[in-house]
Amino acid sequence: MQTENPKSILFITGAFVSNQSWNEWKDFYESRGYKTIAPAWPFKDAPTAVLRSRHPDPQVASIRLAQLIAHFEEIAKSFSEKPIIIGHSIGGLIAQILNQKGLASAVVSIHSVPPQGILTFKLSFFKAGWGPLGFFTSTKETFLMCFPQWQYAFANGMELELQENGYLQLAIPESKLVVRDTITSVAKVDFKKPHQPLLFIAGDMDHTIPHQLNYDNYKKYTDKNSIKNYKVFPGRNHFVLGQPGWQEIAIYILEWLQKHKNE
Repeated sequence: MQTENPKSILFITGAFVSNQSWNEWKDFYESRGYKTIAPAWPFKDAPTAVLRSRHPDPQVASIRLAQLIAHFEEIAKSFSEKPIIIGHSIGGLIAQILNQKGLASAVVSIHSVPPQGILTFKLSFFKAGWGPLGFFTSTKETFLMCFPQWQYAFANGMELELQENGYLQLAIPESKLVVRDTITSVAKVDFKKPHQPLLFIAGDMDHTIPHQLNYDNYKKYTDKNSIKNYKVFPGRNHFVLGQPGWQEIAIYILEWLQKHKNE
């Protein structure tokens, strides 16, 4: 099945994982007529094993959210037409910010970190996020999840072998500063501003970004002439991109994009 007007998709990776997490998604959309890219974050354009061998990596540790936004803003501007932007976790937040800047034709935020001011007091959110925030530890060193942290924050509910494979293939060291920046004004969004079509995808088993956060994020947008939609999928954790059955979500997004491609 081909789209009538093939478009480009910019995939934006979240924290803690390699941009290789989009590989199957890229194949899925390219087989349906889209051109796709999934660029690495600055200092992370290397295999997972190499990035781990550099831990604690001062370059990765220095990454800030403003730098990431600028990085992906330049990439979005390089397209001949405004791309569809699909982001996961912090990538979903960056996608929303790029939408505010008028750089997207449509945005899909998958289990997105919310913009500044949207909070939850759910215990799982604090348990999953305490280590990555790195309080009482040096911000000059990266944070690398140990396997039990990965199991809770990303891969809860999955079979052990799948948890282990995901951890070995994709888990990488991360900047503590970029995680902290998501609650600052750098992550601010003007929810009253008109925007391109925006879809929020949430999962009811996500410990890191509870689905209520995604729903609250969705509800904050108030421009009545702009399209926004929200969909929660049962049984989905934060490893949603690689979790068995990811194709169901990819198909849902594809149908949503085709429905709204001319709006």
